[in-house]
Amino acid sequence: MSMGKALIIDDEKNIRLTLSKCLKFIDIDVEEAINGEEGVRKIAAGVEPDIIFLDLKMQGMDGVETLRHIREINKTVPVVIVTAHGTVDSAVEAMKLGAADFMQKPFTPQEIQDIVREVLDRRNLQQEELDTGQAHLQYAKQLISSKDYDGAIEQLKKAIGLEPLGAEPHNIIGAIMEIRGNLEEAEKYYQAAIALDPAYHQAQRNLTRLRGKIKGTPAYQDSEIEGR
Repeated sequence: MSMGKALIIDDEKNIRLTLSKCLKFIDIDVEEAINGEEGVRKIAAGVEPDIIFLDLKMQGMDGVETLRHIREINKTVPVVIVTAHGTVDSAVEAMKLGAADFMQKPFTPQEIQDIVREVLDRRNLQQEELDTGQAHLQYAKQLISSKDYDGAIEQLKKAIGLEPLGAEPHNIIGAIMEIRGNLEEAEKYYQAAIALDPAYHQAQRNLTRLRGKIKGTPAYQDSEIEGR
């Protein structure tokens, strides 16, 4: 029995093949699109995925523009941004459009399968039943998908209260603060994430990039805001 359907939108054939093989291994039905235009056409034609894997940097319509068109058709489908590239601004824009999850190339089959299970399991979360920090974290990501940032911050703070040593909720709050232009608060939350886990490379990269942004230096072309 299928766990659900995924739509892969990526202009790299090898990435589509790798994702497709990993997803089919865990009984996910797969639909592919070779670029953003085809991905949008398929959704407009009635394809209803449970999860979308979307490359941020593609020829023609890029990932952010593709996501913008997708949100005009389907406002809640979970989107995982898959990229090895991307400017800060484009990744921030992706989160503004409700992309709660990011996956960095190169990735392992286990990483792909883990993120699918995580995203699909969110469908069954009920706010009144949340009883762990991880549950509140996942519910926060569900709220980000619908662009309810106030609700997401509330859930992330509950996650921190239940599991104070977790670094990821701090990092995500930092990303939301950055989206809102509150750079000082964003810096504090990135610093908190790193203090809790000095090896947490997402927060390290976010903090390094943010400090360059605060100082007015250009963002690195291969950097991105990382929510995960």
